[in-house]
Amino acid sequence: MNLGLYGHEDAWIAVDCGMMLRQDLPDTPLQVPSVETLETLDITPSALFITHGHEDHIGAAAWLWPQWGCPIHATPLAAGLLRTKFVDRGLSTDAIRVIEPGEALECGAFTIRFLPLTHSIPESCALLIAVGDYRVLHTGDWKLDPEPLIGPPIHGDRLRALAPLDLVVGDSTNAPLPGHSRSEGEVARALERTLTDCTGRVVVSCFASNLARLLAVAQAAERCGRRVSLMGRAMERMVGVARGLGYFDDMPPLVPVQDLGYLPPEEVLVIATGSQGEPRAALNRLASGRHASFELLPSDTVIFSAKAIPGNEPLIERLKHRLRQLGVTIWDEFNHPELHASGHPAQDELRTLYGWVRPRHLLPVHGEARHQRAHRELAESLGIQAPLSPVNGDLIRLDADGLSRVSRHPQRPCIVSQDGVAPLPGLAAEHGSSRHGILYLAIPVAATGSGWTRLGRLMLDAHHMRPLDEDAFSDWLDERLDSLTAETLAELRLQLQPVITAWLSERLRQLPDVHLQLMAVESPAFDASR
Repeated sequence: MNLGLYGHEDAWIAVDCGMMLRQDLPDTPLQVPSVETLETLDITPSALFITHGHEDHIGAAAWLWPQWGCPIHATPLAAGLLRTKFVDRGLSTDAIRVIEPGEALECGAFTIRFLPLTHSIPESCALLIAVGDYRVLHTGDWKLDPEPLIGPPIHGDRLRALAPLDLVVGDSTNAPLPGHSRSEGEVARALERTLTDCTGRVVVSCFASNLARLLAVAQAAERCGRRVSLMGRAMERMVGVARGLGYFDDMPPLVPVQDLGYLPPEEVLVIATGSQGEPRAALNRLASGRHASFELLPSDTVIFSAKAIPGNEPLIERLKHRLRQLGVTIWDEFNHPELHASGHPAQDELRTLYGWVRPRHLLPVHGEARHQRAHRELAESLGIQAPLSPVNGDLIRLDADGLSRVSRHPQRPCIVSQDGVAPLPGLAAEHGSSRHGILYLAIPVAATGSGWTRLGRLMLDAHHMRPLDEDAFSDWLDERLDSLTAETLAELRLQLQPVITAWLSERLRQLPDVHLQLMAVESPAFDASR
């Protein structure tokens, strides 16, 4: 959940506090950071620092902050988004404190400077953390965009002045990719070319937080003679906060969705939420014919200006299937990759940054194991020591001998309702343990066309329960997955949970609480059947 903690002697600070949608569970609840380990280790941060305003970095702050009550330091946009979340939850916003990109502050033994970097949301900042004899750069999410559309490009001189650093805690998301990530300026020009080829109405779906993309779409629409409308509460909220900070002074006037029916089709463009197949989002309502003011027709075009987040592929494919049934034209990352740009650095950008700041050590974060492994290999080719790939719950020490793993603390999933801040019964990480133990299962799966298959290692963590024959369970699980015909992760989980419980009840005298997490993974062998 992108919650990181830095400690020196008895002082601790926290960096970011994100969440993710659990689309494999009924009603699509949220997964937020568990704080059990912090309570066990008696860690209470004296402040929370936010690198940028994406949901996977701020989404759980309103859930976690009441347990800490500490100051929250964020740049103006992230602070504005946090305030709306706190107000929605009935929380005081007094703890949210604005800091401008480039400024520094002291927090006990720590000095933290916010260093602006380009990303797919304005005001994204790396944190230069100075404590004791060490200086650490926590990059957050970033890229080197020479044409970011909103905000200035990165100034290399400011980063060169930091060299040498003791440690970079760095973004690994695109570390396996050669070259340089695409600029937002390139995407803006590609979008304008695309719109000139569209004849009916156009719906563009992208992340609401990608303000540069929203502005690029709106300006391209205006130049092509189209009027712009927003669809989706997250989109409207993001634009409202951004406008209040002066980011959208150049955005064309918006048309209310309910007025679009009065315009000719070739003059309509809608920017909608739902690029990841979210069941509650605007695009899913359109694909299902459930929007009160707008109905898609075969002459219309839907543009996905966003890549699929790993794990969301089945939901996105199901959404596209509904759109194809309506006869609309679909443009996405596969047939028109120029319509999206990643917000994360490829290998050339990593080399450039590390050439500027000259770190002695790298701790790769974000992404999956293969991304972190590629990041380590790149760093080591540059003479940077990168001995570790951390996993959630690792406690890692930086000292005169370099990086070392002190201990591991497995993290239980903590699930909360989208409409509240209380953990959901039976799904959240409760204090203490079940009388008969707890079994955590994380299963990477892929659809095969006739069923599902497990790809990669079954992740199994048993607490206070009788020993389990993992080989027998894995063999049985593979047979069961192949026979299940669920179309989505949510449906698969509903089918799988009771049969797993039944299998365990036949083999264990005392049945543990079972926490099941399914993760969709890409498999080229199955792409055609999906």
